[in-house]
Amino acid sequence: MASKSNVYAGVAGYVGRADQKGTVGVFTRPAETGRWEHVLADHEAYTVNVHPTDPNVVFAGTADGVYRSTDRGKTFRRTNFPDKVQIWSFLVDANDRKLIYAGGSPISLYRSEDTGETWHKLPDPGMPDRAVMPFACRVMRLAQHPSHPGTIFAALEVNGVMRTTDGGESWSDCSSGLIELAQKPHLKSKIVSDTYNEGMLDGHAIAISPADPDKVIVAVRMGLFETADGGKTWQDMELGRFSPTTYGRDIKVSPEKRCTPHSASPPPARTARCIAAPTTARRGNVSTRCRCTAPSCRSRCTTPTPIRSLSVPATTARFTAPRMVVRRGIRCRCRPT
Repeated sequence: MASKSNVYAGVAGYVGRADQKGTVGVFTRPAETGRWEHVLADHEAYTVNVHPTDPNVVFAGTADGVYRSTDRGKTFRRTNFPDKVQIWSFLVDANDRKLIYAGGSPISLYRSEDTGETWHKLPDPGMPDRAVMPFACRVMRLAQHPSHPGTIFAALEVNGVMRTTDGGESWSDCSSGLIELAQKPHLKSKIVSDTYNEGMLDGHAIAISPADPDKVIVAVRMGLFETADGGKTWQDMELGRFSPTTYGRDIKVSPEKRCTPHSASPPPARTARCIAAPTTARRGNVSTRCRCTAPSCRSRCTTPTPIRSLSVPATTARFTAPRMVVRRGIRCRCRPT
């Protein structure tokens, strides 16, 4: 009997160690067992994506373009893909499930209109080279606006963020605000390039929540940053309030709680929950009410409990439910409604 759920892993080999060799490709196993099978061994694999409405269809982004499985990962074959390039990301259109986007390295976009059987290359995004790296820049993640499917944001490693409003036919640069933030001393970072803007341009993931569709959150080396004006300006979400390590590796929107994006950064994964803060109504020096300040959030806050001995300048709810904030001697709990 076939497994109802499978686990997939893409392996790209050693990074920065040309003299080291290892097993690469795609591995899969049933979720209920621990036995891995090596189902695609010919090429390095950088991403694996299961079709959201048809689990039989699985895409693998490899060093040789797009490979696809139509039997739940048992076998993979190369699609009718026009180029031999690395593929690092996939996006299945939310409205037309036959429409698939793929992001490549060097920076390039491809589109399929038949569930990944055939592909054609989209026009060159024309992004400038901002950091000289030992590898070609990559399209690491794609995020689609929930109400405007032609609007897609792309996180680039290492080149910031770009956006299309016409389904990939043309792209605009959204990185100037990130570069502006990179001039702040605590947001400067240079490891292997020729610029201290490197850290803010080191895009790893990007996400849009249907609960607040005009807000885009990008995960870069220096943390999480958000924009509410289409990428013209970016604001620091100050991940350092929760962890001494702010490296943003991934961010996903919870499928169950759409207003809850999940962020991964070492140490373990963090969750950026809704914002809860005391209001200005006070009894002496202690706030007497709580409210949720997150846009489009449907959480409600219970009656606050005054705390005499605590005075912590936190303003954002923590990572697990029930979400809690402690500020100026007040504890606020928020629960989804």
